[in-house]
Amino acid sequence: MTAPAPIRFVSTRGKAPALTFDEALLQGLASDGGLYIPERVPQLPSTVWRAARSFPEMAAEVLARWLQGVFPEETVSRVTAEALSFPVPLVPLGDGLYVLELFHGPTLSFKDFGARTMARFAREVLRRRDERLLVLVATSGDTGSAVADGFAGLERVQVGLLYPYGQVSPVQERQLIVQRPGVQAFAVHGTFDDCQRLVKSAFADPDFSRVRLSSANSINVGRLLPQMLYYIWAVAEGGFDEVVFCVPSGNLGNLTGGVLAALSGLPVRRFIAAHNANDFFPRFLAGEGPAFGPSRRTLSNAMDVGAPSNFERLQALLGASMPERIWGTSVSDKETLQTIRQVYETTGYLADPHTAVGLEAARRYREATGDRAPLVVLATAHPAKFPEVIRQALDFEPEAPEALARLWKQEVSVVHVEADLEALKAHLLPHVAAGT
Repeated sequence: MTAPAPIRFVSTRGKAPALTFDEALLQGLASDGGLYIPERVPQLPSTVWRAARSFPEMAAEVLARWLQGVFPEETVSRVTAEALSFPVPLVPLGDGLYVLELFHGPTLSFKDFGARTMARFAREVLRRRDERLLVLVATSGDTGSAVADGFAGLERVQVGLLYPYGQVSPVQERQLIVQRPGVQAFAVHGTFDDCQRLVKSAFADPDFSRVRLSSANSINVGRLLPQMLYYIWAVAEGGFDEVVFCVPSGNLGNLTGGVLAALSGLPVRRFIAAHNANDFFPRFLAGEGPAFGPSRRTLSNAMDVGAPSNFERLQALLGASMPERIWGTSVSDKETLQTIRQVYETTGYLADPHTAVGLEAARRYREATGDRAPLVVLATAHPAKFPEVIRQALDFEPEAPEALARLWKQEVSVVHVEADLEALKAHLLPHVAAGT
């Protein structure tokens, strides 16, 4: 029997060559400026979530179906066992409401799933090809530290992190700038959208043509596929016949991962896109049309994205059915603080500001629709990463896990740059040339 051909990934803009997963992972952004999406979505039998024994084993079974013909099954199993060796608890809050805690990885954020898995697959590809890679990452909070941790010290890889100076929490900034082998942080004097623009501009700049350049933002399909996995795990852990997922959303990569899981057969009734004041997507879902705006600063800063890259992917994957599959709302900072307080007082559960946006969105969804299906809110970051916000809501700070406490004892390395590609190149290209 002939083995299935590898799944190819095509650009959302339709003018770039179709690539296999390993090629798309290293490429990052398609040559026509689009984002890669699968040409076909493999269907998963329900036994994948009905008989799951552990998260890494379930992850290996799912990803092996996506990566047939690219990586042997034993490689996929080794990568998932190494990258995803932390707990993923589903916590009941009562009345069919659950929180899926995605913050038990090394950097205490859901970004660890995608970054660690992508880094290890990239290592396998680079070894096979005897190549080196420069990874550029724009981060509004948690992505950068997860990528830095995931790629740090890996042979053949250098990483440049771009974050908006003064617009991430002190803990998040410390996670970004601690010294790591092969990683350099850049504090960009601008917004997250400026950081994202610089990364995209670098891909088109001829001065970067002498290095293989990729991105580990959610524009990279290597980040998206691992983000499908915890949706499947939630159904496995909850034993749900059907479920609603509420996703704290910014650049829409997390939501896109969930959509891929649903398209592969996971029984998802609907998604809730929970946004802060950066409300382009909820307005679009309400029929106001696609009009991006400048990003606005909020307490849930990792979601401060005015022009979400993955909107293009969602349009390509769902088309006109998007408003039927996704319900959206935006939550203010005042409501975020109220939700942290109310949830803690009524259930004892301590939510970070991003998860609080999700919990308030979930409450609104049930009130607006009357839907009483099991509802899972993705808890995307540990509350100890936002002590100032928790203190503002509850008059105390959460105890810092050891992973955060030791950050303040480590050396740091950060370069300040203006939001200008030439300024970035002046600092970054010498590092690339030196291989540091």
